[in-house]
Amino acid sequence: MTELSATLLQALEALDTPTVCNALEVVEPSRRNNGFNVRPLVCVHPELPPVVAFARTVRIRAKDKPETRPDSVGHYTYIAEGGPLPSVTVVEDLDEVPGWGALWGEVNTNVHLGLGCKGVITNGSVRDLPDSAKGFQMLAGMVNPSHSFVHVVDWGGTVNVHGMEVDDGDLIHADQHGAVVIPLDSAQAVANEAKKIMARERILIDAAKQPGFNMEKMRQAWAGMAEIH
Repeated sequence: MTELSATLLQALEALDTPTVCNALEVVEPSRRNNGFNVRPLVCVHPELPPVVAFARTVRIRAKDKPETRPDSVGHYTYIAEGGPLPSVTVVEDLDEVPGWGALWGEVNTNVHLGLGCKGVITNGSVRDLPDSAKGFQMLAGMVNPSHSFVHVVDWGGTVNVHGMEVDDGDLIHADQHGAVVIPLDSAQAVANEAKKIMARERILIDAAKQPGFNMEKMRQAWAGMAEIH
């Protein structure tokens, strides 16, 4: 499976990332403690809907001036033509102090959005927040005013962003909470299981909001939840 149907894409976009993680625990039990970021990311646009897209993986450095001229044409060609769309760029900052310089600001957010990319997930930094492309999500390790000597080192390999290991072409779900990798073959099962999880949770939440909620009513809610499987 290398692409998503429009229906499945919309189903995944309707979910928040914590619910996707909950569903993955059922569908892929081995993924309970891996495949997501384990340190916080700054979400620049929490009002945006979740990003569901295929990873374009990139590694950068910023502290020191590069010895050779970076291959911008090759890098942007990879972003534009390196796999299925929509895409999300997952960027590992390799500097000892990540975030020394920001690759992401007004220019790159607009360029990437124009090339079919819906956002960036990075342990590095971002800037130009008010002027970033409308509708382009940024999850970053920090905000930084300078780009320093930021340059792309390579692309298309395995990257690690705050504990989340990502390969080129991986399916990513991301929102204000963080990001998680969804195995492509499990994407439909994740969407299906998420519906059941939300239905079960709704029974308990609705009961808790009613006057006179107590342990007996909680037990009744639990019984109702058990019937959804």
